[in-house]
Amino acid sequence: MTEREAMKRALTLALGGWGRVAPNPLVGAVLVRGGRVIAEGAHGEYGAPHAEAAALAVCTDPRGATCVVNLEPCAHCGKTPPCTDALLQAGIARVVFAVRDPHSSAAGGAERLRAAGVEVEEGLCRNEGAALNAPFLWAHARPARPFVALKLATSLDGFLADTSGKPQRISGPEACDYVHWLRAGFDAIAVGRRTAEIDDPQLTVRGSVEPRVPPTRVIFAQSGRVRPDLTVIRTAGDISTVVVTASRAVAGTARKLAGTGVRVLGADALEPAFAALRSLGIRSVLVEGGGTLAAALLSADLVDRLYWIQAPLWLGDGVPGLQRSPLEQADRWIVTERRALGLDTLLVADRQLCLPGS
Repeated sequence: MTEREAMKRALTLALGGWGRVAPNPLVGAVLVRGGRVIAEGAHGEYGAPHAEAAALAVCTDPRGATCVVNLEPCAHCGKTPPCTDALLQAGIARVVFAVRDPHSSAAGGAERLRAAGVEVEEGLCRNEGAALNAPFLWAHARPARPFVALKLATSLDGFLADTSGKPQRISGPEACDYVHWLRAGFDAIAVGRRTAEIDDPQLTVRGSVEPRVPPTRVIFAQSGRVRPDLTVIRTAGDISTVVVTASRAVAGTARKLAGTGVRVLGADALEPAFAALRSLGIRSVLVEGGGTLAAALLSADLVDRLYWIQAPLWLGDGVPGLQRSPLEQADRWIVTERRALGLDTLLVADRQLCLPGS
């Protein structure tokens, strides 16, 4: 196995911590000697051993091996001892990592390892490593607002639904399973008021991963007119729920929703709205619609990642899901993933990569 192949494996292992390790990053580690994998591990639970320590724990003889890991080994003592100490004590000869750790107290592992005589290489699969931990990197580089991802499920011609105005599921069961997995990795799930009223969604995670901390549900309702009979409002006493409305509507909305457990925030534009959510400790938001909110976010350059699920349908007319721009004004996004979800197709694209030091 080459080091690049080992890094690809480390990135795959890291995903095992999806929804379970936040606010820590997703990290996988592979120990290689002579082109052969001798051990591997991942950070699977918040507070549990980090990936390097997990790999070392199942390795009978790590001395002289190479550790391939997608994030710079930490150099501080938090809930677990420093990974740099574990690597040095194990006699690891070489460390290859994708992305530097942006955390002020955890960073510095590369320098510490080099000072101790360990060969260190940085940047292998750097873009893939940055994409994997985008919300974590964003939280340290741009703490003013959360990392914002937009999920859209459309027909081939870009429509969210037909013209009937009825609640509809345009994508298939595999895509539905994927979305529940996706939700588990975000701090909040958001929709616009109209989507909340038409679809009456639960906005909860009901899939293969049970998140360590259930995502907060967010409804953007500029007018403040949110029906108390909606599922998200009726269950707000059990699951954290926020309504974001215009400043002038805060008092009236709070009175209308008193006793439901809903927290009402006031903001007169989307950017301060996200800043208000960040002040609640929300570091990443998955926006699931509808079309009006999606268009507003894209127009305001507030979408950092797009999860686009295309169903093999041609509607010809309907509710548009994407804004149109002349070619010369269009942004070119960075595609980080393409794959099939049953009969549907998933495209994941980032507006830009958040790389430490860039």
